[in-house]
Parts: sequence; C-alpha cells; structure tokens
Amino acid sequence: MTLDAIATPGAPAAIGPYSQAIAAGGFLFVSGQLPMDPVTGELILDDTTAATHRVMDNLVAILEAAGTDLSRAVKATVYCTDLADYAAINAVYATYFEGRVPPARVAVQVAALPKGAKVEIELVALLR
Repeated sequence: MTLDAIATPGAPAAIGPYSQAIAAGGFLFVSGQLPMDPVTGELILDDTTAATHRVMDNLVAILEAAGTDLSRAVKATVYCTDLADYAAINAVYATYFEGRVPPARVAVQVAALPKGAKVEIELVALLR
C-alpha cells in the first residue's frame, strides 16, 4: 500500500510535522483543521460560528485537492474547548451535509487546542 501526501494552498499549511491529509487504501485521512485562514494565517478565535465555517471550508479544500468531497466522508471527530459551543458548531456542521448522508461522528471537549483555537475537526473520507 502506498501513502500519498495531499497538500493544497486552499487550506492552511501544516503547523507541525504532519501532512494536511494522507491518501491510503482507498481512504483519505484528513488532519485536524483549525479555523485558520489559508491566505492570511489568521485564526478565528472569537466567533464559534465563523470558526466552524472556516474549519469546514478548510476540510472541503483538502477533500477537493484529493479528488473527493463531503459526500464521501465516513468519519469525523470534532474537538472543542467548551461543549457550550456544541450547538453553534453543530448548526454550521449540519449545513455542509444537507442532502447528504452525514458521516459517523464523535464530539469531545478538550482542555486546549493548538494556537488557542476553540474548534478543530478531523475527517476520514473515501477516495474516488
């Protein structure tokens, strides 16, 4: 089995020793995405709704770079620093799966996320 790194300027560059995504065995494993603008590098910290949109847009860009899309998503993990933000995160997340079968998912509260972010989402999808 080969491992192919996926990288796109449409999502933030990795901020550590990892790839934006890895294609392997018919799956795409997308690293957790923060609410970071890929052009400016600015992080959205004060608006959970806008932050979640940015995270989802970053995920979509990576999926597209790999030749797949959200309709092929099979598993997501949502990390947030405060479950009180869960309803706002969930409301935005749901809009990205309208008319699609949403992936299996878990959401967990964590003590902290990189760069002080409030939300991070990772995703596994089928390749085309």
